[in-house]
Amino acid sequence: MNFKKSIKTGLLAFSAVGLTSVSFGQISTGNLTGESGQQINTITTAVPFLLIAPDSRSSAMGDAGVALSPDANATHWNAAKLSFIDDKDDFGVSVSYSPWLRQLVNDINLAYLSGYKKIDRNSAIGVSMRYFSLGNITFTDITGNTIRDFKPNEFAFDVAYSRKLSEKFGTAVALRYINSNLTGGISTTGGQTQAGRSVAADVSLFYEGDEFEMGEIPANLNFGLNVSNIGAKMAYTDNADKDFIPTNLRIGGALNMDIDEYNKLTFAVDANKLLVPTQPIYQLEGGQVVTDGDGNPIIFSGKDPNVGTAAGMFQSFIDAPGVVIYEGDSTSASVQSGSKFKEELNEINLSVGAEYWYSDIFAVRAGYFHEHWSKGNRRFISLGAGVKYQALQLDLSYLLSLTQNSPIANTVRFTLKFAFGKTSESAGEG
Repeated sequence: MNFKKSIKTGLLAFSAVGLTSVSFGQISTGNLTGESGQQINTITTAVPFLLIAPDSRSSAMGDAGVALSPDANATHWNAAKLSFIDDKDDFGVSVSYSPWLRQLVNDINLAYLSGYKKIDRNSAIGVSMRYFSLGNITFTDITGNTIRDFKPNEFAFDVAYSRKLSEKFGTAVALRYINSNLTGGISTTGGQTQAGRSVAADVSLFYEGDEFEMGEIPANLNFGLNVSNIGAKMAYTDNADKDFIPTNLRIGGALNMDIDEYNKLTFAVDANKLLVPTQPIYQLEGGQVVTDGDGNPIIFSGKDPNVGTAAGMFQSFIDAPGVVIYEGDSTSASVQSGSKFKEELNEINLSVGAEYWYSDIFAVRAGYFHEHWSKGNRRFISLGAGVKYQALQLDLSYLLSLTQNSPIANTVRFTLKFAFGKTSESAGEG
């Protein structure tokens, strides 16, 4: 059965943007090089759809969102913000939709439904569900005969609780169930396939700074931190190695300025780093990977990625293999001085965005996202706008890729948000 070919066709989209659902069992020999000898070493995980920005507001700001003012989409970016939602907005719902990777295929899309409910002035709960459809894949046998058509899909369901610990500082915990059905349980020569499943948690913090003056303009600084998708590894067959899910550290700040009664401006910056192991570079001899007595490849630079979730999170800060320089017939090699630390820095993605509101009715947004070319090479400018009328807000965003032939070029997202007032005159004190 041509299972591997079919699945690779469906997952090609991810590898093109630095997000892929392949195994850590691949061996890196450090032969793919680019600028200044830097070797291409993209970090790969299962279920990368969890990292896709689901809503139009943050996606229009270069995927910055961990410290923005809270709304119904806070569960994805930083659930700690939920308890800071204005008390007059007692309940809110958001619906987002994006046709995904339309440069490659026309039947992949991402849908996101999220909401929150204020419990009292100091606490709130949030829920969300994202559904990622990978279109239609035809399974064939080794002779090319069609066995069946299947529509692979992935979804995640979240529940979050946010609590203020003081007037300015809050925290949250979110729990997540993940289901990734890429094969429909089809049988292959490698065994019976199954849906990948996992559970994960987020831990987040949010700080809302005091007001200060920038010249004569009132302003304040917000700071946020979110460690997301801390959870068990995932596999798609009983006998396959399990892959890490995309545990991610997001940290950032937002500067809010009330220019006057009608004009507001926000600047935001986020930094992201995957907390999963980086693939090492293995020892070569005569162009072949050297193995030990048990048949395991010997690591020349970096660390063994076959560790547990917790160990992988800590290891991710110190396991970059750096630039390996080979001499002659590859029997002699060395690691370029300082290249390990440089590669660790290259694993940090940066998002920068701005948002302007006029009279709390109309908004325009812009942003920039940067990922180093050796770690996925996603670089794009994003634009967006929003309009708000009473409880209803409509946002949209558009992505302009800065890399050639990018499958994420021209991505559009739509978001519709509703915020409702309290059902009673008094609020709980908490």
